[in-house]
Amino acid sequence: MVDVVSAEIRSRMMAGIRGKNTRPEMRLRRFLHKAGFRYRLHDRSLPGTPDVVLPRYRTAILIHGCFWHRHANCRFATTPATNAEFWKRKFSCNVERDSLAVEKLLSEGWRVIVVWECGLKSAAAEQSLDWLPGYISNGSARFLEWPITT
Repeated sequence: MVDVVSAEIRSRMMAGIRGKNTRPEMRLRRFLHKAGFRYRLHDRSLPGTPDVVLPRYRTAILIHGCFWHRHANCRFATTPATNAEFWKRKFSCNVERDSLAVEKLLSEGWRVIVVWECGLKSAAAEQSLDWLPGYISNGSARFLEWPITT
């Protein structure tokens, strides 16, 4: 399938994709702040540079885009038809890097929460995050992924 835009326009569009302060990230940060949590952002001293770090609770939150980080069985985790081998390599490297970062965080004694973009897309995302403050304060599991698609 031929791309509908020129290579220059596609390059500019791809360059505009942000890695920090994305809409899902901002939505989660506003929710946490309203719930009374204070946090650090993008702590480069930690493996994987977690998006949100709650040092008091020794919890790191990674906010993953479903497309780039390959959320299993998610409708947003599509694969482009053109240059398929490039995309397969790109996505597998992303998944491997994410997995290593989570393993390192866990081995350093951090609790890790992976929040997927699809869970934060709706306007009612704040109601769907009602479980999060209790989990941060009292959760015993060292790793949690939300939402889990089946």
